[in-house]
Amino acid sequence: MADTVTNKTIVDGPRTFVGSFAYTYVDTGESAVKKVDVSALSANPSTGAACTGVRINKIWFSTIGVSVKILFDASTDTLAIELPADYSDTIDYSSFGGLVNTATSPTGDIMFTTVGHGAGDTYSVVLECIKTY
Repeated sequence: MADTVTNKTIVDGPRTFVGSFAYTYVDTGESAVKKVDVSALSANPSTGAACTGVRINKIWFSTIGVSVKILFDASTDTLAIELPADYSDTIDYSSFGGLVNTATSPTGDIMFTTVGHGAGDTYSVVLECIKTY
């Protein structure tokens, strides 16, 4: 039986992407699983430029029994933040324009890795991102 995963796009606008990600562990876990694929996001409606990356502006999350590493995808993935197990919170980076990908050779994508998962452990994460072109 496989883990239960639900990824939903809430907003894919000219400036902002908002995605909702829910997960329940059964037997596999996640290891650098792509959650935000910038190549699949809508282009800039004014210029037609493709989205090349995102800055994490806000995170709403709840974890039960599992922590979640949010990674900026690159030749060597870079940890953006690790959401602790058995916790829920809102993290707001908007006062300085969002958490920027500082990785070498970034793809612009965002990945999740679960840590310390066991049967029935779950997370729910909502990311608000600012798109870059």
